[in-house]
Amino acid sequence: MSRVEFMQGNAACAEGALAAGCRFFGGYPITPSTEIAETMARRLPKAGGVFISMEDEIASIASVIGAAWTGVRAMTATSGPGFSLMMENIGYAAMTETPCVIANVQRGGPSTGQPTRAAQGDMLQCRFGSHGDYSIIALSPNSVQEMFDLTAKAFDLADRFRVPTFLMADETIGHMRERVTIPDSVEATPPRPLAEGSLPFAAGDDGIPGFAPFGSGRAVHVTGLTHDERGYPDTTDPEAHDRLVRRLVEKVESARRAIADYEVVNPDAETVFVTYGAPSRTVEQVIHDRPGGSIGHLRLRLVWPFPEFALQEFPNAKVFLMPELNLGQMVREVQRHVDQPVVAIPKIGGELHTPAELVRALEAHR
Repeated sequence: MSRVEFMQGNAACAEGALAAGCRFFGGYPITPSTEIAETMARRLPKAGGVFISMEDEIASIASVIGAAWTGVRAMTATSGPGFSLMMENIGYAAMTETPCVIANVQRGGPSTGQPTRAAQGDMLQCRFGSHGDYSIIALSPNSVQEMFDLTAKAFDLADRFRVPTFLMADETIGHMRERVTIPDSVEATPPRPLAEGSLPFAAGDDGIPGFAPFGSGRAVHVTGLTHDERGYPDTTDPEAHDRLVRRLVEKVESARRAIADYEVVNPDAETVFVTYGAPSRTVEQVIHDRPGGSIGHLRLRLVWPFPEFALQEFPNAKVFLMPELNLGQMVREVQRHVDQPVVAIPKIGGELHTPAELVRALEAHR
């Protein structure tokens, strides 16, 4: 069974988190993500969870990491400036293999930029923003329904891979209102428990260790320092560091095909749009207005790890076009993996591409 509601994207994000079993939210209000926190503040206590308004974004992500280590599903939500403040602790979450979800409703930057306008300027930051080598998972919704669906999915991915997982939305999707189908329940798979007798950071064949949260009866030492399989610091051994960090990266990167999530439209087309998030809506309108299958579309719902193999779904492609609400971030990933020309269609200033703008780009590169 399910219910149908008409709601804002940010509210749908909160509902998706609740349906997935999120029971802790630590956050700090920031436009244009604040409605996520507001909805969680109203709804989370009624579901038996805890909502805490922290003093800043640094404390917010710290509280989420702490809550996750008690065994509850935990999240925060922010936008550009707050996202920047979270980066050191996001690296800590990657190093300690803490499953948590961070929703970033992107706005124009740098600095405080455009608090109430849409952007996609944080896509490289979410992947590479903290120092060192690590890997993460990031999803990008293009509708209010996907704000619900992909938020719920983010929790499962975070738990499955023991990794910080991001919902990279934008102001357009966060603030629009659409019909949403909300199921009565969403399947929630908890992290793999730590096997009896196993060391807390000893990984299986998939590179992912079992999880023993605080209070489970297992002694677990957690540190952001390079550590051995017991969790104890081991900072001077180059081989220990190499072994640990390579595992942190490979446990995600080696699963890129298994977790890929994308949509293919008109795979025989010679001209192909590649999109994620809100710009995909304009591409969908262009294809609707020009039926016949001459325009292809690869829409990414999971952006990191980047599914380069999805580009092979268009064997006849002669040119790829990529509209983004930035000056060209994810377009570099497409350019790295194809021999055909890749045309960036950047746009900043807070307004979504119009169909006319994309048609002009289409005609110029056919």
